[in-house]
Amino acid sequence: MLDIPWDISYNTSMNKLPFQTRLDILHMLCEDSSMRAISRIKDVSFNTVAKLLVDAGTACALFHDQAVRHVTTKKIQCDEIWAFCYAKQQHVPIAKKPVEGAGDVWTWTAIDAETKLIVSWLVGNRDGETAAVFINDLKTRLANRVQLTTDGHKAYLEAVETAFGADIDYAMLIKLYGQSDDPERRYSPAECIGIEKRPITGAPADEDISTSYVERHNLTTRMCIRRFTRLTNAFSKKLENHGHALALYYVFYNFVRIHKTLRMSPAMAAGVSQTLWSMDDIVDLIEQYEAGQRPTKRGPYTKRAPEISN
Repeated sequence: MLDIPWDISYNTSMNKLPFQTRLDILHMLCEDSSMRAISRIKDVSFNTVAKLLVDAGTACALFHDQAVRHVTTKKIQCDEIWAFCYAKQQHVPIAKKPVEGAGDVWTWTAIDAETKLIVSWLVGNRDGETAAVFINDLKTRLANRVQLTTDGHKAYLEAVETAFGADIDYAMLIKLYGQSDDPERRYSPAECIGIEKRPITGAPADEDISTSYVERHNLTTRMCIRRFTRLTNAFSKKLENHGHALALYYVFYNFVRIHKTLRMSPAMAAGVSQTLWSMDDIVDLIEQYEAGQRPTKRGPYTKRAPEISN
């Protein structure tokens, strides 16, 4: 039995997928399978997969919010990863029926550089308001003073100062990119021709000013969540489901997946969990949430401001 941070009791339901089917679907969602592919392979309806994703995302968001707290660490790295919902931003004005949240979607993540634990994450815009919510949430999850490194995004400056004040060693790692006229690099990032380490607050150690781990985790995210894969039609159609998929993935990544270098899960390395989870535990977590019907304290995404057109 998992040590779940809320008091509930089990109930049974006749209209519920078998445990093994739930387990298989959730595992496929965390291993780069699209929802329609899962519905075909497991011979269930698309709506069934979508409903399970919503339940899993809600339960996992609640669990992460309550379980990943009082984290003791030395180095935190933050970054944002881009995706889109319904249509890319430039196509939203001409879309026939754009949904709420259509366009660019940014996922902000904070990773412990030593244990690889995802301490905090948030889905929203790439603006100062979202940065403030994200950094404030990160602050509440840390148990001690840390060295924080971000990229050169200016929204971090005010957010970090407001949340931490002088109680942090903060630096920015600014990458300098060159232009390339090679048509073969159309879908590749620009070439990095240099970096600038810029201390902002406190006394950050120069050798620890890095965003390598969080950027590597961005690649892991794109490899594990189908809706982040570029140049496919598996992108998110609803902002809510985008958040649910991430909530499920982050619990899977933190508690279930064994990190190759650590040889244990990030949650175990960080002392957040004493045991290695399996996907069975996540199914168990969902069933306990369904029995308790407890609402989340912090949603997996922020509401997007309505688009204003002239």
